[in-house]
Amino acid sequence: MKKVGKGIVRLRIPILILSLLLLIPAGWGYLHTRVNYDILYYLPGDIETMQGQDILLRDFGKGAYALFVADGLTDHEAAELREKLTEVDHVADVIWYDSFVDDSIPQELLPDNIYDAFHSDNGTLMAIFFDSSTSADVTMDAINEIRSVAGEQCFLSSMSAIVTDTKALVEQELFWYVLIAVILSCVVLAVTMDSWMAPVLFMLNIGMAIVYNMGTNVFKGEISFITMSLAAVLQLGVTMDYSIFLWNSYFEQRQTCPDKSEAMARAIAATITSVAGSSLTTIAGFAALCFMTFTLGLDLGVVMIKGVVFGVVSCVTILPALILTFDRAIQKTRHRPLTFNGDRFADLVLKHRNIVAVLLLLLWIPAIYGDTHVKVYYKLDESLPDYLPSVQANQVLDRDFDMNCIHLVLADSDLEAQDAKAMLDEMEAVDGVQFALGGDSLVGSVIPKEFLPDELTETLSSGGHQLMLVSSAYPVASDEVNAQVEELQDIIKRYDPTAMLIGEAPCTKDLINITDRDFQVVSAVSIAAIFVLILLVLKSFALPFILVLVIELAIYINMGVSYFTGTTLPFIASIVIGTIQLGATVDYAILMTNRYQRERASGLDKTQAVRSALSASCHSVLTSALGFFAATVGVGVYSDVDLIGALCMLMARGALISMAVVLLLLPALLVTFDKVIQKTSWGKNHHKTEVSS
Repeated sequence: MKKVGKGIVRLRIPILILSLLLLIPAGWGYLHTRVNYDILYYLPGDIETMQGQDILLRDFGKGAYALFVADGLTDHEAAELREKLTEVDHVADVIWYDSFVDDSIPQELLPDNIYDAFHSDNGTLMAIFFDSSTSADVTMDAINEIRSVAGEQCFLSSMSAIVTDTKALVEQELFWYVLIAVILSCVVLAVTMDSWMAPVLFMLNIGMAIVYNMGTNVFKGEISFITMSLAAVLQLGVTMDYSIFLWNSYFEQRQTCPDKSEAMARAIAATITSVAGSSLTTIAGFAALCFMTFTLGLDLGVVMIKGVVFGVVSCVTILPALILTFDRAIQKTRHRPLTFNGDRFADLVLKHRNIVAVLLLLLWIPAIYGDTHVKVYYKLDESLPDYLPSVQANQVLDRDFDMNCIHLVLADSDLEAQDAKAMLDEMEAVDGVQFALGGDSLVGSVIPKEFLPDELTETLSSGGHQLMLVSSAYPVASDEVNAQVEELQDIIKRYDPTAMLIGEAPCTKDLINITDRDFQVVSAVSIAAIFVLILLVLKSFALPFILVLVIELAIYINMGVSYFTGTTLPFIASIVIGTIQLGATVDYAILMTNRYQRERASGLDKTQAVRSALSASCHSVLTSALGFFAATVGVGVYSDVDLIGALCMLMARGALISMAVVLLLLPALLVTFDKVIQKTSWGKNHHKTEVSS
């Protein structure tokens, strides 16, 4: 590693030039990476609801759909508006009550349930179908054009409308996410580091690594908006430690080595050795996300694994070049950092270790209870502020039509008309169903089927399938709508075993089932992977149990706080936070434990070894945790997208809780289980000779 360090020092100028030049293709890649704002897109493609969406787009030429509510219109005005809407690019069909009859048929002959389905005392309802998918750029353009055409009369409720508003809001806030994270991180670094130049150089180094990471996403084609929003902030938080380690190592070497180039070469060698092991635990946490069936985890996991790798590489190449280049400025801006009396803190913790350990371990009970009972939401518009048009549209739809969502039924087009009508009638009788309409809704009325408009027939029947619309009064992701979906699926399968129920509510029900399983898998994989890494790094069989127990307790406390404060979290929180907090903060425990092992191997008794380890590592743990906290808390407070804000607040709080648990509980456990640790350890840091305690 020393030769590698010397090579990097010798080539520092070419490295700086190359790193700057690489920003050009990376920036191009960043600007040309598409962002996907549809979370349901990441459901596995082999489930029935997603297959049904594909059939709808392939056979009917319809992908996204929306419910349009217009207030205060006469039927004539509504008909004119309907014609305008059909002319919007990528609008495939607009279904209104007049879609079911020919112009020559008097309105009075239309069954009441059909007319009432599209009218209320306050508004007129239309169903709009698009020829593109939910999150396609052209669909979002069409949403904006519909709003422009209809003006203040428009209330457009749909996943596509939610996606459109989410995109606008995230694009508006994204710059501020990064700026807030950078400013707060710089504040922490300024007071904890010994030079005012440290925050500047760290941000330049990490900033370039972030650009490289985001730029290489172009090879993926697209990334989720959650990944786009969190990646830079997370990468800043979890890779800052590497820069701090190199900085401290460099100035430590300068005390014994006057030649700055030689000192940096040694610092690089030491950093590569230490950071390589540390980064693996963080990578393991993100890698566990890749095992999710819900592929949003894969999306975030891959991007963050790249981010950690770029962070490590830039730390041992770009940052050394920056430090050596600006060495004179660094020396001129040296200052006394915020000091922390590690010896006094260590004495205090060890003096009261038994009481502290008992109290923290007793927290397992309420923490586990809180973690298992914390409320989560799956309805995506709950993560958005009330002032957005799509959220207001959902409220208007509920108020005027007692409707919260619409299901689509794809049935065999050869299904007998009487059976189709019976199926529609049976679905309409299900609790919470407002109406069930299809091409056979008029069967048995005074209107012959031959009088149905060709436009309606083409809209509702294609490619061997017929389409039916089922309105629900129940909100998406509620227990009521999930039970309703199951009952509707039972009904349609009795009449047509090949029939499919699709739409936002059925997809969200699948999302609930899939992510529940994913949580178990991801949690097990992350714990197993990090357990093995700790086993290999620390060369002890007992220590992985202790360290994982400590961080898992911190995770349970973090999630439990949300329960006891009455906070409802986005569904993805429990999965993502568990892996990120475990992977990113177990380093605190490894840092202290590694020092404890060295002190024991040098001959110190268990209490003195733990005291020395705690005293030496508490400042580093504090700096690291505060850096992670600073990088995330500002975004959590600022963001109007609760999906982003809630995750950042959990990560910020998790960093502080992990820090507290590691500094307060781990020392007590190391002293208590010292004998077991010594008997189950091997390697150069293993204390082979029993020393009196």
